[in-house]
Amino acid sequence: MAERTLVLLKPDAVQRGLVGKIISRLEDRGLKIAGIKLLRMDMATAQRHYAEHVNKPFFQGLSEFMMSRPIIALAVEGKNAVEAVRNTMGATNPQNAAPGTIRGDMATDIGRNLIHGSDSPESAERELGIFFGEGEILDYQRESDRWVVE
Repeated sequence: MAERTLVLLKPDAVQRGLVGKIISRLEDRGLKIAGIKLLRMDMATAQRHYAEHVNKPFFQGLSEFMMSRPIIALAVEGKNAVEAVRNTMGATNPQNAAPGTIRGDMATDIGRNLIHGSDSPESAERELGIFFGEGEILDYQRESDRWVVE
């Protein structure tokens, strides 16, 4: 089975109408959407997802932002999916993100950087479990898969 990772399209991505463009970038890399949800994050979910940041000074603002408007949670699958997503996203601070990356092309502020991607396979497994329940991530083959990965 290919690797899976969590991608969150943050409120700024949804509000700016960039969802389709961002998903297209991920699919253009050969990644496959295995699960997708439009949702409103609540405080309990924010605390679980950002557990390592709960006691940091920026957590309050981060959680308020993430709860302010709808987000989209994606379960993304592919060869080395974590690394592929992170390279496609670009650096956390858009000012340091390379042109051609999502953040390098579409974002300008670290607090409005459009997208989250799990930072390791272990984080991906934990984070996918926060946003997706039993049966919400699908296994399927695309006809194009054999043209993407050897």
